Amino acid sequence: MLYLGLLLSGAALLINGLGLLGRIPLRDSAMFSMLIGGVQLALGIAFVATNSDAEPQTLLSAAGMFLFALTYVYVGLNTVLQLGSQGLGWFSGLAGALGLLLATAWFNTDPLLSVLWLAWAVLWALFFVQMVLGRVNLIPFIGWSLVLLSQTTATAPALLGLSGNWPDSQATAATAAAVLTTLFLLAARLGRRKRRPGHPAPRLPARTA
Repeated sequence: MLYLGLLLSGAALLINGLGLLGRIPLRDSAMFSMLIGGVQLALGIAFVATNSDAEPQTLLSAAGMFLFALTYVYVGLNTVLQLGSQGLGWFSGLAGALGLLLATAWFNTDPLLSVLWLAWAVLWALFFVQMVLGRVNLIPFIGWSLVLLSQTTATAPALLGLSGNWPDSQATAATAAAVLTTLFLLAARLGRRKRRPGHPAPRLPARTA
């Protein structure tokens, strides 16, 4: 069930990234985010309800699913209701801090998951900087980061887990860290490119004081 939630996250991150890049309307990506977030919340509640005596690590996994689910729901509501992004920005900052704690918690028992949580924490931190500090110039970088990391940090790992082939070696984690760092650098490079004609910048909800 947790791997299924991770698979859904891969789709949500991709669609939100395309929305930020102006490839699809933000309202479309917002509706998809709320759908995915709602499904993940339902999966998380069902998982906790059926695993009341679960190990702490299992509960940590469920906590991660809830964190993603709330993020997707909030992202969708922020766009549809034009909330202004400030609250979402501060929530993203909190989620990023919690992501660092989860990365630390998984460091010894699941090094690959620890690396993935570090990458997700960076994504949340980018949203905090963009929305709270007003760094709108980061939007293309964030969009490309979501697109590139959606499949490498969510979809591919989910498929490995669902097939029973989740790697747990330090070497795999080190390779993943190198790949994800490279993808962040590639996203930064792509984000500096001029927007092509026919792909206007997305219209984000206006900030409110």
